Amino acid sequence: TMKVTAMLSGPLLGSALVIGLVVSVFQAVTQINEATLTFIPKMVVVGIVLVLAAPWMMDILNHFTIELFEGIGEMVRIR
Repeated sequence: TMKVTAMLSGPLLGSALVIGLVVSVFQAVTQINEATLTFIPKMVVVGIVLVLAAPWMMDILNHFTIELFEGIGEMVRIR
């Protein structure tokens, strides 16, 4: 479960991290202190990455769910 969670959240968090870093450097160079300047690009990029990675993410989640239901007999012990 932790591996699947990391795989699914990785692209979104990674893209937000990179854009946050780029915008922070831009703000430091230009000395612009605007809170929305960091928020809007992150939302746009995370949305684009979500749209592009959605088929892969759904495939991972589908595979995980199938494995979960196939192995539920081994995970739950009834006495």
